[in-house]
Amino acid sequence: MMRFQGIAVSSGVAIGKAVVIGQDVFSIPSQYVAADAVEQEISRFHQAVETAAKAIERNRDLVTQELGPKSGAIFQAHLEILRDQKIHADIERLIREKQYSPERACTEVLRRYADVFRRLPNPEFAERAYDVMDIERQLLRALLGEPRRSLSHLTSPAILLARNLTPSEVANLDRKMIKGFVTELGGPTSHTAIVAQGLGIPAVVGTGPFLAEVAGGDTVIVDGDRGIVIVHPDEETLREYDQEVRSIQAFTAELEKLHDLPAVTLDGTPINIYGNIEFPHEAVLCLKHGAEGIGLYRTEFLYLGRSDLPSEEDHYRAYREVIEAMGDRIVTIRTFDLGADKVAAQFGFEKEPNPCLGLRSIRLALRHLELFRTQARAILRASVLGNIQVMFPMIATVAELRQAKLIWADVMEDLAENGIPFRHDIPIGIMVEVPSVAIMIDRFLDEVDFVSIGTNDLIQYTLAVDRTNRNVVSMYNPTDPAVLRLIAYTIQEANRKGVPVSLCGQMASHPLYTMLLIGLGLRKLSVTSSAIPEVKKVCRSVTLEQCERVARRALEMENARNIHAFLREQLVKVVPAFARMI
Repeated sequence: MMRFQGIAVSSGVAIGKAVVIGQDVFSIPSQYVAADAVEQEISRFHQAVETAAKAIERNRDLVTQELGPKSGAIFQAHLEILRDQKIHADIERLIREKQYSPERACTEVLRRYADVFRRLPNPEFAERAYDVMDIERQLLRALLGEPRRSLSHLTSPAILLARNLTPSEVANLDRKMIKGFVTELGGPTSHTAIVAQGLGIPAVVGTGPFLAEVAGGDTVIVDGDRGIVIVHPDEETLREYDQEVRSIQAFTAELEKLHDLPAVTLDGTPINIYGNIEFPHEAVLCLKHGAEGIGLYRTEFLYLGRSDLPSEEDHYRAYREVIEAMGDRIVTIRTFDLGADKVAAQFGFEKEPNPCLGLRSIRLALRHLELFRTQARAILRASVLGNIQVMFPMIATVAELRQAKLIWADVMEDLAENGIPFRHDIPIGIMVEVPSVAIMIDRFLDEVDFVSIGTNDLIQYTLAVDRTNRNVVSMYNPTDPAVLRLIAYTIQEANRKGVPVSLCGQMASHPLYTMLLIGLGLRKLSVTSSAIPEVKKVCRSVTLEQCERVARRALEMENARNIHAFLREQLVKVVPAFARMI
């Protein structure tokens, strides 16, 4: 039995026979072209671009249909790289000036771009090198007429093992035959990982070299929760994982039964569970899982992946789709949170040394008032269609909040003067994600109708840790005592003043923290749609007294590691099935 440790990127357990595939190796018949054939070869290159574009568009449409626009946007980004005029010019220059063949020119230019990505210190950007390599393979296949690696010969379920897989290769996997996959390369934020998560294929990446140790037909276990790959498992290990697979299936079936049941504790305390969405179509998924409304509608997607700015009608249509899907349920729209790691090309941002501390979010909105006003107009117009509220992200000072509210009021006045209908009583709230707001929360509560705690940034700013930096990401910890004190104080003050408070960061979506948050006094959670059944399961398995006892004990502890271990112990006591998932 051999055991390899990699990076868990898509949860679940898969057991099957190994299918080992190697890296594509393209045989380029000619490195150079004759001088009188240059224009013909450039034309052949452009034909290859169109052929590759059609293949990428098929992948985009396939993934979008199954998983929605968020995953499909990965391939839309591939299309934009493929059609980038600067890349085309570089390739054409090599063909014209050095008489390189299109195949060689494509390889040289795209690998140079990939190397630039690899050298970037931010691991999320560095992993975009794999996307560029995917585009290189698409172009070479189109130029050489070579088919992609085929798995059509499979007649029984298998585990796919490879040095690396591109997003397009994962998107085209036959899920009836491929039960899981393992790659030697790759990271947790790669687009390959994101597509695997969306398709629900258990996957482990970044194991390092191991293919030489495996032969086709070997039994392999992929543990997508722990990042473990086992080759030639002994009978005892195989029995243990067989049992885990059955347990996971049984627990999943149990969670599905909770859809129409309320999230209420054993002693009758109701907990409101809302959904977080990034794209309009996700509202339907939230309803499918039993959400009571939308607690966070991120609107950055309207700006990303396009060369122009969204119009007021673009905004309005996106909001209308969600509001109509949710009926009379609450829809909380957050104004755009651009900047930092969400950069829209059309803004032409100058490079900032500390973008997370720079011109982002509400600061950007207050600098570019025409954009802020366009979004505000669309939200207000859509308000007549349903039950909405709006919140401003990354507020840091009371003055900033008042300025945003002043602009909001000014847009309302303009609409009224022009006879455009809108609701005058839309609740206005803020995200609590900057420590200054949590510390001064009593002052902010007098200015808003509700607050929502955004733990992703609150943790980052409280601990001075860039959550995308692999050198310090281990210090990014939701259970740090300082973070818990800020959360506890915010909830305490909001409850004292009777201002509705929710939590919409990733913390809310993890069942490990549910008991703690309820014990701290939180009664509204906004989570990713897939996490709704798990969080609801915890709510229905505990009493308020249990949760308050857990919260008191956690606040007494001095370090994050001990708090995390304590929360895990308490969760497993009430829902043993979570033991392998956290």
